[in-house]
Amino acid sequence: MQLPIDFEHEITEIVGKEEYQRLADALAEDPSVSVRLNRKKPCRWEEGNDLIDDKVAWCCDGFYLKSRPSFTFDPLLHSGAYYVQEASSMFLDHVLEKVLDEKDNSTLPIIMLDMCAAPGGKSTIARSRLPEGSLLMANEPIGKRVQILAENIQKQGHANTIVTNNYPKDYARSGLMFDMILCDVPCSGEGMFRKDIQAVEEWSLRNVEKCQALQREIVADAWKCLKPDGTLIYSTCTFNTRENEENIKWIAEELGGEIVEIPIEESWGITGSLLKGFNKPVYRFIQGRTRGEGLFMAVIRKLSDEETISRKAKQNKDKAKNKKKNGSIDLSCYLKSADNFSVIEEKDQIIAFPKNWEHIYKLAQKHLHTVHSGITIGQQKGRDIVPDQSLALSIELSEDAFPKAELEYDEAISYLRKEAITLAEDKPRGYVVVTYKGLPLGFVKNIGNRANNLYPSEWRIRKIKD
Repeated sequence: MQLPIDFEHEITEIVGKEEYQRLADALAEDPSVSVRLNRKKPCRWEEGNDLIDDKVAWCCDGFYLKSRPSFTFDPLLHSGAYYVQEASSMFLDHVLEKVLDEKDNSTLPIIMLDMCAAPGGKSTIARSRLPEGSLLMANEPIGKRVQILAENIQKQGHANTIVTNNYPKDYARSGLMFDMILCDVPCSGEGMFRKDIQAVEEWSLRNVEKCQALQREIVADAWKCLKPDGTLIYSTCTFNTRENEENIKWIAEELGGEIVEIPIEESWGITGSLLKGFNKPVYRFIQGRTRGEGLFMAVIRKLSDEETISRKAKQNKDKAKNKKKNGSIDLSCYLKSADNFSVIEEKDQIIAFPKNWEHIYKLAQKHLHTVHSGITIGQQKGRDIVPDQSLALSIELSEDAFPKAELEYDEAISYLRKEAITLAEDKPRGYVVVTYKGLPLGFVKNIGNRANNLYPSEWRIRKIKD
């Protein structure tokens, strides 16, 4: 790999010649492959799996693999049983665990925002780690990427989620306030060089400067939405200090924050601050030092300020104003804990959303562009309700809501290609959940001689198998 000469000079100045050479040698190697299990959809994927090489030390659900399989053709990936994720990014799991442990009421539900969330890896970590009953809002400003985010969120199956397609400035004026915000900001991508040749080709010192300015703009807007004593988690996938330590210093000094230390193990090989004169706790993953790609992360606690208190009062006012009675649909036909949900009817769609967070849903609907919320039960067509993919993949789906049909591997792949399949003769007519190894893949409508495939067209497998 031919690295940019300016990159070599800049990183050498930061870490020294020996450490730079270690990094350059590591960037010439193949990247590691890792996955993170979804414990809410247990399938014992890891038991007896010959692909597993080792566990990811900072994430109890993370595993390194010996080689990269063809994930596209594993139905368990599409069911949400696991997520393919770079190991360094899983450090967020450890950070969230420690931040939540420090809170006096660590088991109480909170509301969290992932500001730049696509494709959804860190959002799905957050949703699995937050206390029971918490709400996660996952936002992606880029329209082409938000649909991928919504798909990955739905595959994980959690109901307490809202996916939005907005710029940070839209959140800043929305009146929404959060206990925790993750800003995994767009960056120059130095840490992804060996996985993304385009990142190498697009890198320049000018781009680093542009990224730093954009990152501060994003954080400044996010800061307005953070409650007093709330937590901001800042991360990039780059090495330089301008996009990392200099920004953390700016946040603490200009916005009013306290940098929080997260306990780590020395054996993990994480590097601290590389900015001269700045010795606050930050966490940098560098290829050659850690097994994974490049990552930088820091945690900042927001100090109280009058603006935040004012916004919180506005939110409580909106909460009282936006209460709404349930719709006419009986959710007990579909969900395990139906009493915890409100029915919301949006045009011809029927949505089940957690009652405790309905006021947040209303604020989001009023001020933001929502792409997915809660569980989409289905689409009303006359007297019929056509069940939605979101319902099939939800961990709240009642066991007896629909009949089930277990598919063999080849049948599951055909289904995921949105091809016609035929169910066994003993399966009832109507809507049926098809499963693979016991985990739902989606719906079909069984009409006897064939089953109409209801898998979302935009999700279907298009790749040709080798």
